[in-house]
Amino acid sequence: MSKNFKIIFVGITLLVTPVFVSAVSLGQEVNFFVKSDYDSFQREEISATLKTIGEKAYFYVDNKWWDILDSQKKERVEQSLRILDSEFHNRIYPKLTTIFGSEWIPGIDNDLRITILIHPMKGGVGGYFNSGDEYPRLQVPNSNQKEMVYLNANQIDNPQLKAFLAHEFMHLITFNQKDKIQGISEETWLNEARSEYAPTLLGYDDEYEGSNLQRRVSDFLAKPSDSLTEWKNEKADYGILNLFTQYLVEHYGAKVLIDSLKLKTVGIESLNQALAQNYFEEDFSQIFTDWTIAIFVNDCSLGEKYCYKNENLKEIRVTPSINFLPLHGKSTLGVSQTTKNWAGNWHKFIGGKGVLKFEFSSLAELNFKVPYLVQDKEGKYSIYFLTLDKNQKGEIYIQDFNTENKSLTIIPSLQTKISGFDGPDPTYPFTFTVSILERTPEEEAELIKELLAQIEFLKAEIVRLQAQINAILVERGQQQGVAPCRFETDLYFGMMNNDEVRCLQEFLKAQGPEIYPEALVTGNFLTLTKTAAIRFQEKYANEILSPLGLEKGTGFFGPSTRTKINQLLGY
Repeated sequence: MSKNFKIIFVGITLLVTPVFVSAVSLGQEVNFFVKSDYDSFQREEISATLKTIGEKAYFYVDNKWWDILDSQKKERVEQSLRILDSEFHNRIYPKLTTIFGSEWIPGIDNDLRITILIHPMKGGVGGYFNSGDEYPRLQVPNSNQKEMVYLNANQIDNPQLKAFLAHEFMHLITFNQKDKIQGISEETWLNEARSEYAPTLLGYDDEYEGSNLQRRVSDFLAKPSDSLTEWKNEKADYGILNLFTQYLVEHYGAKVLIDSLKLKTVGIESLNQALAQNYFEEDFSQIFTDWTIAIFVNDCSLGEKYCYKNENLKEIRVTPSINFLPLHGKSTLGVSQTTKNWAGNWHKFIGGKGVLKFEFSSLAELNFKVPYLVQDKEGKYSIYFLTLDKNQKGEIYIQDFNTENKSLTIIPSLQTKISGFDGPDPTYPFTFTVSILERTPEEEAELIKELLAQIEFLKAEIVRLQAQINAILVERGQQQGVAPCRFETDLYFGMMNNDEVRCLQEFLKAQGPEIYPEALVTGNFLTLTKTAAIRFQEKYANEILSPLGLEKGTGFFGPSTRTKINQLLGY
C-alpha cells in the first residue's frame, strides 16, 4: 500500500541537501507524522521509541500502543521485532534489491538504514508507504524526511508480517528506481502489482494456507469484475492485481516487471516496451484477454496460456453469472451491462434448444475484446473470438444448442484506455442479446433456395401437364372434325364468318366454362368471344399483359396472346 505525492515547483530553484541526523541509540524517542486515515486513533503525529537496530533497518514502536501492553506481550513484540529484523536483513532486503535495484541510499536522511515505524492501524491493513517522506518539509510539511515504511502494530503476531514488510519495502525501491532515477512516478496499479508479487518472489506464498496469496485469492473471488487499473485502495484492487501479476510472471517471467521498472515510461506502455525487449509477440492487451480466459477455465489442455502453473492456483476459477433460456420454443434475452477499462466480465448461457444467436453491441468509439467459449455435451470447451465491426457490433450462431453444445460463455473486456489511471475511471455500457432460433441465416437461405427450386420445378411441371392437356384437347378436336390451328394473324372484335375465329373459339371452349361458358363456335368475333379472350389474357397476365404494361385484358388477339396460345397448343 502506498501514498504517492507529485511535487511540482514552477519558477523556483531549490537546493535540497540531505538531512543529517544525530547518533541513533536504542530507547530513543522520536516524533513521527502518520496518516490519520490509517491510524487507529486518527492521529496525525505520534511519539515512538526505537526498540531494535538491525543491519538494514531501525524499528520504532508507537509509545501509546506500547504502554498499554502487559510485560508478557511486550516480550513477544520484542521477539517478533528481532525475527522480523533477521528476515529483512537476510532475505527481504538482499533479494529484492538484487532483483529490482536499491532504495535511495543514503537517501534524504543520509542514513544507510531504513526506518520501520510500527503503530496501530484500522481494520486488516498490513502497512503503508508514504512517498512524501522522501521530500524535505519545505516541499511536504508532514514529511518524516526518511526512507521509511509503516507496519500495523495489530499485525505484530501475524505470520504474514514479513510479507507486509516485503510489500512496503518494494514501494520504497520503486520510488528510487522510478521517481528518483527516471524522474517519473509509476501508475499506482503497477506500483502495487510489483509490491503484491514481492512476497511470492521471496517464497512467502509457497505455503498456501494462511499466506498473503490465499488472502488475495479470496479478495479477488469476492469481486472478480473489479478494474485492474483503477486504484481505489480496496481489497478487490489488491485481489485482481495479485492474480493478474501471478499469471503475467508465470508466462512471461519476472524480468518483464523488472525491465518495466527501469524504463522512463509507466503503466501499460512500460510493460509493452518490456515485453518487446524480451522478444514476446504478445502485448498487454493480448495477455489480459488470455488471462480473463485462464481465470475462467484454468485448463492447460486448452493451451498453455489458459492456465496457472503455480500448484496453489491450479484450482482457482471465477464463477460466471448464469443466464437461463427457456427449454422450449423460440426465446430472446436482452441484457444491458456497464464495465470499466481492464475489467473482466463472465456471462454463461444455458438452456434453450435449437440455434443460439448471440449479438454484442457497444459504443463505436470504444475498444472491446470478446472471447467466447462453447462447451460441448462432454464438458470440453472450445475457445473463439468474436469479430466486432467499427461500430462495436458482432454476432455469432451456435447450432445444436442444448444437444451437442451445452453452454456459451462470453468474456467481454473494455480495453480503450491505456494510460492516466491515477484517478476514478468512468463506466461504459455494453449490451448483448441471446435468441433461440430454428435455423441459422445460412440454413434459412439454403431452405429458401430449395423452396425456390421446388417452385421452378412445379412451374415446369405445370407447363408440361398443360401441354399434355392441350394435346389431348387437340386430338379430341380432330376426332370431332375440328382441325388444329396455329394462330399467325391478329384477330379482333367485329370479324365475321372467319375460320381462324372459329379455331380461337374452339380453343377457348376447350379451356373450360371459367373462360368461355357459352362455348359457341360461330366464326363471328363478337362480345362473347371478346369477353372469353379477356378472361384468358387475365389468367396468364404475367406472360401476356405485364410485358405490355397492362393490368386488364383487352380482348384483342395480338402477338402476346397468340404466342401463349400457340405455346399451349404445342407449336
